[in-house]
Amino acid sequence: MTWRDSLLWPFALPYAAVAHLRARAYRKGILKQHRLPGVVVSVGNLTAGGTGKTPMVLWIAGRLLAEGKSVGILTRGYRGKEMAPDADLPASDSSTSDEVQLLKSRLGERVAFGIGANRFTRGQALARRGVEWFVLDDGFQHMQLARDVDIVLVDATNPFGGGRVLPAGRLREPRTALARADVIVITRSLRAPAVEAAIQRDSDAPVFYARTVLDSAAAPFHPHLTEQDARSRRLFAFCGIGNPAAFIADLRDWGFQIAGHRFFPDHHRYSARDIAEIERQARAAGAEGVICTEKDSFNYHGLWRSMDLWVCTISLQIDRPEDFWRAVLAAVDWHQKARGPATVGDATPRR
Repeated sequence: MTWRDSLLWPFALPYAAVAHLRARAYRKGILKQHRLPGVVVSVGNLTAGGTGKTPMVLWIAGRLLAEGKSVGILTRGYRGKEMAPDADLPASDSSTSDEVQLLKSRLGERVAFGIGANRFTRGQALARRGVEWFVLDDGFQHMQLARDVDIVLVDATNPFGGGRVLPAGRLREPRTALARADVIVITRSLRAPAVEAAIQRDSDAPVFYARTVLDSAAAPFHPHLTEQDARSRRLFAFCGIGNPAAFIADLRDWGFQIAGHRFFPDHHRYSARDIAEIERQARAAGAEGVICTEKDSFNYHGLWRSMDLWVCTISLQIDRPEDFWRAVLAAVDWHQKARGPATVGDATPRR
C-alpha cells in the first residue's frame, strides 16, 4: 500500500459500506428498479478504468443486428451533452463522448442511441421508436434500470484494482458484488487461472475469455501510408484511455516498434499545446511517427500537425463465442422466467 493509499484507506470503508447497502436495497426491493419494454443486456465492470467495455458493446450490438434484432445502446456518455430523449445523434459531434462517437462511427444508423444519465427515460424513448433489445453500457452499478443479463468484464492485467475500493483503490464495489453477475469475461487474456479462481470464490457465473485484436492501423491524414509502413518505423504512442499500459503491450504484441509513450487522463481532449508536446517528445525519443487509439482520434479535432500519425482500430475476440452467446441468452431466459408475468408498469419483453 502506498502512502497515498494509506491516507485514503479510511475513506474507502464508508464507500464500500454504502455500495454494499445500496446493492442490498435493490436486491430486497427496498429501492425499486425501472423496467423497459424489451430485453436489457448490461455490460459493466467492477473497477474504474478500461476493461474493454466499448469493444464488448460493439460485439453484442453486432451480434444482435446479425440476428435481425432492433437494437438500442443506452449510455451516460462521459462529459457528453444530455441528448433530448427522442433526438437523433449526429454522425459527428465533438460535444458528446468519444466512446459514443466511436460506437456511432462503427454502427452508423443501424443502432439507436439513448444518451444521458437517466437511462430509463432514454430507453422509453427508444422503445417508442421500435427498439426491443437494449445494450446498457457501463451498467453493472446502474441498478436503477432492471436488466435481463449482467455481463461483467474483468481485466486480467489488473483484475481487482489493488483489492481496495475507491478512493484508495480502483474497485467500484467490493469483490463480493460479482455474485450479481450472470456472465463474466476475463479480458486481455485467453488463460488466467489465478484470476479465474479468485472470481469463482465470489461468483458461480460462467467465465469466458476475450482479447483485443488489431483490425487495422490507418494513417487518416496520409492515406498512402500503410500498416506495413507503420510496422517498419519506430513509433511514439500516446493515448487517453482507461488502461494505457495495456495499449502499449498490445502494440508490441502486434509487432510495432515503440520508441516511447505519453499517457493522458481517460477521455482527454487534446489541445494544440498537447499535440506540440507529443511531437516534441516523439522526436526526442527518435520516433519516425506516432500512433494512438481510435478513441483518441475523436479528441484531437483536426489539430494534428506534421508527424505521420497512425490510428489503431480494434475489436474484441471472444474465446468460444457461441458458448458465450448461449450463456447470455440462457441468463435472459432465466431472469424472464423468474420474474414471472408482467405487472403494471413492467412490460413483458417483446421478441
